[in-house]
Amino acid sequence: MKLMTLVKLALQAIRKNKMRATLTMLGIIIGVAAVIVMVAVGYGARSRIKEQINNLGTNMIVITPGASTQGGVSQGAQAFATLTIDDVTKVRAEAQYVTAISPVVVSRMQVVTPQGNWRTAINGVDTDYQTIRNWAAADGAFFGPDDVRSSRTVAVLGRTVAQRLFADNEPVGQEVQIGNVPFTIVGVLAPKGQTASGTDSDDVILVPYTTASTRLSGKPRIPQIIASAGSAQDIPAAQDEVRALVREAHHLTQNDDDDFTVKNQNELADAAASSTNVMTLLMAAIASISLLVGGIGIMNIMLVSVTERTREIGIRLAIGARGSDVLTQFLVESIVMGVIGGAIGLLTGVIGAKVLGHFTGWETAISPLIMVVSIGFSGAVGVFFGYYPARKAAALNPIEALRYE
Repeated sequence: MKLMTLVKLALQAIRKNKMRATLTMLGIIIGVAAVIVMVAVGYGARSRIKEQINNLGTNMIVITPGASTQGGVSQGAQAFATLTIDDVTKVRAEAQYVTAISPVVVSRMQVVTPQGNWRTAINGVDTDYQTIRNWAAADGAFFGPDDVRSSRTVAVLGRTVAQRLFADNEPVGQEVQIGNVPFTIVGVLAPKGQTASGTDSDDVILVPYTTASTRLSGKPRIPQIIASAGSAQDIPAAQDEVRALVREAHHLTQNDDDDFTVKNQNELADAAASSTNVMTLLMAAIASISLLVGGIGIMNIMLVSVTERTREIGIRLAIGARGSDVLTQFLVESIVMGVIGGAIGLLTGVIGAKVLGHFTGWETAISPLIMVVSIGFSGAVGVFFGYYPARKAAALNPIEALRYE
């Protein structure tokens, strides 16, 4: 019997008992829809995290002070400032894979203007910071090399700080007082939004690191250095190069541990993606229980169908149909039921993901591969749970089937 004929017979059998078939497919529909929604939320979260991490900068490498030991007691990571501007100078002069590098002198201070005040992060950076972070000035301009060399009191505001201190007024050209030092605003950065950890990237003021070291923090050592590789492929080589150069600058021998750490944003992305994948798989596994319930429902209804159609099976066998023909007929019927349920579940899941994303503001993304897999899995459920009833139908004795009332 041709496949299309078998599919038509299966559809006719489903149409004869629409309500029963619908209730049977309900488990498959709910299962597939739940899996689609859960996976869509997981994919969306992963895409959002990746976007936020990429928003940190272009091929960025971060160097921070490492763990330190004092009196035999480990003080933990970044307990002591071990990085200096000499490290920056050495890497800039000798590194081949590093295209940009900047120290970051971090402090948190009160900023005062005639219109109000705001406590925010003050980051002392070099001009390369703009390139590394891929952070353009929306108004005005970023400070230049001369401003850094001369330790000028110029500042670039993040969007949040600009709104808090100046509301609708134009900040560029005005003065703010950071601590006890007056600064002239030369630019306002384009908005960056939140980081993956929920921190507001725009709640910051950037000043020349020379000014921050001498006029604000008063500390010669720096808590962080950021750098940028020429391309994503160069990041591992750039990390190794930076590590070797900083070890040399710190006069560390082969037996000495690093007193600093070198990381890149890809490591952050991989860690975040790994956590998201685990949660997505967990949610999808829980939702898949509905598919198991739906499969049991298909088996149950197919067993009932075999009982109801015993005489029909007997007639088919009596006029020359083989057992394999009967088995194929009932197996195709269970597969069609599973695939239809999967298709309806897929449509329901897509709509559900869109609605969920609209009302919650969550990122949702549906992979075409998941769509194909969900339909294929629904058909597989039909095969797995429909085989036993189909086998039972094929094994009927024609004489006993014809005498069945």
